[in-house]
Amino acid sequence: MSNAGKIKVTQIGSPIGRPKDQRATLVGLGLNKMHRSRVLDETPSIRGMVNKVHHLVKVEAVDA
Repeated sequence: MSNAGKIKVTQIGSPIGRPKDQRATLVGLGLNKMHRSRVLDETPSIRGMVNKVHHLVKVEAVDA
């Protein structure tokens, strides 16, 4: 197990009309439909992807 925490990422915005790279980033995070959530490890690469689409997702910290 890694020492990095976990984050819950929920898609709250539509990718319609967004650049292709933002759509691809959502797919890379495992999100492809509105209001879907994924629990992911908080790594620098995941954080960078979340920052790129911060206006389309909601991020919450997950305990244990």
